[in-house]
Amino acid sequence: MRIAEIMSREVRLARPTDTVQHAARLMAEIEAGALPVGEGDRLVGMLTDRDIAVRAVAAGRGPDCPVAEVMTRDVKYVYEDETIDDLARNIAMLQVRRLPVLSRDKRLVGIVSLSDLAATPVIEPARDDRKVS
Repeated sequence: MRIAEIMSREVRLARPTDTVQHAARLMAEIEAGALPVGEGDRLVGMLTDRDIAVRAVAAGRGPDCPVAEVMTRDVKYVYEDETIDDLARNIAMLQVRRLPVLSRDKRLVGIVSLSDLAATPVIEPARDDRKVS
C-alpha cells in the first residue's frame, strides 16, 4: 500500500510571513500540533507547538513574531509513492507523529500522521497450514 492511499490531501498551511499567533490559532482550529509552512505549493518549513513554546515564547518573542523566525527549516518528509512500510520506518526513526507528503517534483500534496498509519488495515501474508512432522 502506498502513502497516497492513506494520507490527508486537505492540508492547512502557514506562510512564513504569518504571525505566530495566527499560526497558533490555525493549529487550535484544526487540532494539530504541527503545521506545514509553505510558499505556494512549496514546503519551506514546519511549525510545531514546541517551536512556538521554545523558540518564540521562551525566547521572549511576542505573538506578532513571523513564523519564519521560529519554524523548523530542516523538514523531514515522505513521497506519496512510497510504501506504508517506508512511512513506518521514517516515523519510528525520526520519532514524529506527522510528516508532510511530497510529489516527486517536490510539491506538497498532503500530510500523513501516525494515526493514519495506525488506522491502516493490516494484510497478513497467506499462511501455509500444512503441518510439519
